[in-house]
Amino acid sequence: MEALIPQFVLDIWNWLPPLLQYLIETTFWILVVMISVILTVAFTTYFERKVIGYMQGRIGPNRVGPLGLGQPFADVIKLLIKEVVIPQKSNRFLFVIAPLLTLTPALATWAVIPLNDTFVIADINAGLLYVLALTSVGVYGVILAGWAANSKYAFLGAMRSAAQIVAYEIAMGFALVGVLMAGGSLNLGDITEAQAGGFSNWFLLPLLPLLSSTSYRVSRKQTGHHSMSRKANRKLSLVSMLSIPASPSRFSSSVNTRTSS
Repeated sequence: MEALIPQFVLDIWNWLPPLLQYLIETTFWILVVMISVILTVAFTTYFERKVIGYMQGRIGPNRVGPLGLGQPFADVIKLLIKEVVIPQKSNRFLFVIAPLLTLTPALATWAVIPLNDTFVIADINAGLLYVLALTSVGVYGVILAGWAANSKYAFLGAMRSAAQIVAYEIAMGFALVGVLMAGGSLNLGDITEAQAGGFSNWFLLPLLPLLSSTSYRVSRKQTGHHSMSRKANRKLSLVSMLSIPASPSRFSSSVNTRTSS
């Protein structure tokens, strides 16, 4: 790689302070990742439109460039030259800054995502926590946009969108707990390496039925009641599998109450 770079460029690079070298190199890779992500989104949208057009008996984008491949660039140019309409009684500064507050965290999330075995912009130990934090920040841009418009309808729509985003983040956070426990680290690179080996490396998979039946027997032995309902047995089996201290008296008392009644 260095053989392709002129010698005077290497001399200037070696003359720069280490901090400035780090900033230039990091900025370069940030631009590479951002441009790659934007192009990927643009052409993913293009292929989506082609598939939807085929499903609905239409042609899809085919006017700009060969096979319509220039359509994503035409859409970007159209969006850039369109008139920006800002409500008259809105807060102009907040109305303009709100989309940036939503878009910037989405792009900044890619800083901790490893793209291969050696390349990651920021290899931090709390990468998963960083992703969750930035995805939570994006909701403020939605709320700010609805509030800055100075419209009740826009504000109600923003609050509804914010409620949906927060609700989805709760489910996503719980889903990532299993990934965190299996990987044993918050670093996304370590989590990726923990998945090496493929399906054949899941050595505990054949043991799941055995673990389930064993936990079921242990739960019945702990309770001492063989006349418990199937629903109570399933609850105790789930509690044992999750390694949560069970409370047999709770289920047994409820069953005895139903039996006596």
